[in-house]
Amino acid sequence: MIWIFIFFMNIGIDIRTLMDARYSGVSLYTLELVQALCRYGSKNNYRLFCNAFRSRDGRPPRFDYPNVSVTDTKYPNKLLNYGYFKIGKRPKLDRLLKTDVFFMPHINFVAFSRGARYVVTVHDLSFLRYPYFFTLRQNLWHRALNVKKLLQHAAAVIAVSEHTKRDVIELCRIPEKKVHVIYSGINERYHPLSAESSEARRVRSAYALPERFMLYLGNIEPRKNIESIIEAYSLYRKKNPQSDVKLVIAGSSAWKHGVVHAVARASGFFADIHFLDYVAEADKTALYSLAELFVFPSFYEGFGFPPLEAAACGTPVITSNVAALPEIAGGFALLIDPHNVAGLSEAINEVLNDKNLQQNMRERGLNHAQKFSWEKCAREVVKVFENLNSIY
Repeated sequence: MIWIFIFFMNIGIDIRTLMDARYSGVSLYTLELVQALCRYGSKNNYRLFCNAFRSRDGRPPRFDYPNVSVTDTKYPNKLLNYGYFKIGKRPKLDRLLKTDVFFMPHINFVAFSRGARYVVTVHDLSFLRYPYFFTLRQNLWHRALNVKKLLQHAAAVIAVSEHTKRDVIELCRIPEKKVHVIYSGINERYHPLSAESSEARRVRSAYALPERFMLYLGNIEPRKNIESIIEAYSLYRKKNPQSDVKLVIAGSSAWKHGVVHAVARASGFFADIHFLDYVAEADKTALYSLAELFVFPSFYEGFGFPPLEAAACGTPVITSNVAALPEIAGGFALLIDPHNVAGLSEAINEVLNDKNLQQNMRERGLNHAQKFSWEKCAREVVKVFENLNSIY
């Protein structure tokens, strides 16, 4: 058998998520991976696709590489985007961009020519596995996407963890040989910062952070199990009445965030629970570094960026023993049952009262985080493209 590889490809990439005003984990995955592909897959041409009625400041970001071009169809929102790709007369993206392979870093509406080769990254299938974690509107949106059909017709599927791969195979009936596990990376900006550094002092002042605190960072929504953090923190404080460790909950308010605030008000320690809104990417390194403990007892994650980011900043991590979290964070985090509030409280008590354990967790976290790089991710993604474009 003789393999002949085409030495360069025209690769289309959907970057519509980079038009969002606030970046989610999917947006950051798209940004980081596209930048890495441009750097480390420079023999290929990248044709980026986005659509927005008007440009935002810095959206989409500039990709100043000689092998990159951007096509913008200027359709403004999800509803019109849906109509453009599913109802109206529209050009096929592979023809519009003249691509050999089209890459979707996330699940979205798209129109291709019959037989077009495309690759999709699946971050998680929580909307299929646990639809009750989502609003009716979100569930209708996911149904309209017809995810199973999208993945079944894909030339290849990238799963961000072995757990997500199993979900893709089971829930969407995708052949195992078509699903490739490629771990996401984490940005090199995540590293330990001294509390005395100018950056740490700036962030502490900007967010009015307490001197000592444990941290949650992520969306405020049911799937993240934030009520259990508050209840576990309350138990910890009752067991340690002299403790001056506060609880900081940072992230955008999403569905049912009012329930979280109600639990906090009823906890008896509301004055010691600090709610922050969305935290800018530039501030997250200092926030993680200043925290004495990061707590992330999510019910379901397909990968889980925050525990890795916290570990890269030298912060001990407690997270769940379910879904992809043991796979991604099991090498450094203290794993707990997300349904067991008492167990979570005991874990918090154990870490905050044991300096040796903190140091051990810190060292293991720093070492483990080094295994996740965007360069490695990009090189493995390019291999998937090349294998599709090979002729034998």
